Amino acid sequence: MIDTQGACAEWTFPAEPDSVRTARRVVRDTLRAWRLEQDLGDLTVLLVSELVTNSLRYAYGPIGVRLLRVPPEHDGQPWPEAHPEHGGHPSPALLVEVSDPLPDPPRERLAGPEDEGGRGLQLVACSARRWGTRKGRSGKTVWFELALPG
Repeated sequence: MIDTQGACAEWTFPAEPDSVRTARRVVRDTLRAWRLEQDLGDLTVLLVSELVTNSLRYAYGPIGVRLLRVPPEHDGQPWPEAHPEHGGHPSPALLVEVSDPLPDPPRERLAGPEDEGGRGLQLVACSARRWGTRKGRSGKTVWFELALPG
């Protein structure tokens, strides 16, 4: 874990089933420390859980989770110039990233009423202000953004 008292926290989890539970716990604990649990806790934990589960199901190797509180301006630069992979935003946000070694981007599926899976990305797409994927040096990152209260 890195700097949970500041604006960023990140973890790396092994590709094991218990990692989903551990990711939920540390994300909730971090949001509590940042005084964001009441406003964003349940939704953030749900979406992280879905994305970490997807990584476990389809990828191999370590899974990274990163939370970043982002002001409208970052380091004196507007958000697009500071982080071009995420685009700009008009208000403070919580950026959440889940990374894994599989380079292929996830595909949104339309789950039927009786399907047991296939809803994770639908939940992200419907709940986040915006979301996307990007390729990394080894693998990919799925990210989503939630508006911070206030």
